[in-house]
Amino acid sequence: MSPSSSRGGPLSGVRIVEVAGLGPGPFCGMMLADMGADVITIERSTASDTRHEPINRNRTRLALDLKSDEGRQALLQLVTQADVLFEGYRPGVAERLGFGPDVCLELNPKLVYGRMTGWGQTGPLANAAGHDINYISLAGALHGIGRSGEKPVPPLNLVGDFGGGGMMLAFGIVCALLEAQRSGQGQVVDAAMVDGSVALMAMSIGFKAGGTHPDGVGASLLSGGAHYYDTYETSDGKFISIGSLEPQFFALLMDKLDLKGSDIAQTGMTGPQGFDANVWKEMKPRLAAIFRTRSRDEWCALLEGTDVCFAPVLSLSEAPFHPHNLARQAFVDVGGQLQNAPAPRFSRTPPAQPSPAEQGSTAVAALLNRWGIAALKSGI
Repeated sequence: MSPSSSRGGPLSGVRIVEVAGLGPGPFCGMMLADMGADVITIERSTASDTRHEPINRNRTRLALDLKSDEGRQALLQLVTQADVLFEGYRPGVAERLGFGPDVCLELNPKLVYGRMTGWGQTGPLANAAGHDINYISLAGALHGIGRSGEKPVPPLNLVGDFGGGGMMLAFGIVCALLEAQRSGQGQVVDAAMVDGSVALMAMSIGFKAGGTHPDGVGASLLSGGAHYYDTYETSDGKFISIGSLEPQFFALLMDKLDLKGSDIAQTGMTGPQGFDANVWKEMKPRLAAIFRTRSRDEWCALLEGTDVCFAPVLSLSEAPFHPHNLARQAFVDVGGQLQNAPAPRFSRTPPAQPSPAEQGSTAVAALLNRWGIAALKSGI
């Protein structure tokens, strides 16, 4: 099925112009297109074959030279019929190219104009280059991630680019769309990855205020400091994860490990020692030695599906074939490639099966027809 407003999903009928960028911008586009929005992606060139990448799916691709008058006019023509435009340039670049918020909102007062940047539209760092690792550093997120006594470790680019960036922009766009339905007026959504990363730290900020979030790499409760919330190596060189945070779950873990009544069970989660870093350091190697006595599959047989709060640490090659992910259809086939399924799920307006991005004159003409545009004035 080709990407169109008839694909279903809760955003079916929403028209979005995406000015192509990297990382968080396309991820935002994927989130919106997965939910049924009709997205046209404006690129410098559609020659590169990225149509089958998950973050580029469900779109119509159109190559425009936005530095030319023809390309800019074609973009602005699309803006007149769009509900949303979003871009990922540094502050001021879209204005210099002639399609900044003032121009676009004058053409279409109800337009939601999304801006995806690392540092935001204002502030002393607004015009500096940066990447995920820099934004989460400034947010206080990277500082605690890693192993105690070692340097901070970047958590892929999940926190800044995707959680604090693309997903936060998608959330902001949908919020602004809802408000525009009531007011009839659009607005600018300033989504900064550093802001979003700070927002994702809300629980840790609360822990810090309560005195239960020690500074330091791998020192906090949820960063691997505690022996009952960490990963452990198994006898076959694989890994498992334990998240027995609550006392009843830790007690069950001790019972499953035949350690009920042992000193590990007695001192592991009782009273204030449940948050005692010295106890954590003492207990961790003892648990590590126990978990190295069996294979990952053997621990799965004993602990998976119980209230111990357990899961095997799976690779991306393994994850699609775990029975739970298979039952949930968490991965789907898109053009012969396993990809992430659309999320979240909806009971009444489920989105359609994703499809690779489309390009070429036929695909563009079909989108223009859906949007009520006979042809772009530039002749493209």
